[in-house]
Amino acid sequence: MNCPYCGDSETKVIDTRPADEGASIRRRRECTQCKSRFTTYEKIEEVPLVVVKKNMTRESFNRNKLLGGIIRACEKRPVTMEQMEQLVDWIEKKLQNTLDREVSSEMIGELVMLKLKELDEVAYVRFASVYRQFKDINTFIDELTKLLNEKKRPEQ
Repeated sequence: MNCPYCGDSETKVIDTRPADEGASIRRRRECTQCKSRFTTYEKIEEVPLVVVKKNMTRESFNRNKLLGGIIRACEKRPVTMEQMEQLVDWIEKKLQNTLDREVSSEMIGELVMLKLKELDEVAYVRFASVYRQFKDINTFIDELTKLLNEKKRPEQ
């Protein structure tokens, strides 16, 4: 780390503390040449994710766009904003933990539906109807039937 005052490359760390609720580390440094002190922050570099859409176009992962879709699905449902934020956090973490820097929109949609099914079934069906592009009422009924059959299985 170069000293911001004299430019010397020899500095020593005097103090290290967590910052931003553990998301980064704050380091107090001292230049061995001019004895000036300064602070640096160290944080994990997150590699940007690219979403490959159904038509094979690519765009940067947009957390707000994902949250917007979830908010629309959960509108007028007993799902809190905190729960929706946690869902997006979980999905984003899951995607960051994959070794791929490109993820398909299908994978993201399936992750959303997996968690929405646990969170609120109506929100799940709303999201699925848009995501899976239900063509007619029969497709909608088929999805509801699958959901009902899944609910019955654990009880038996």
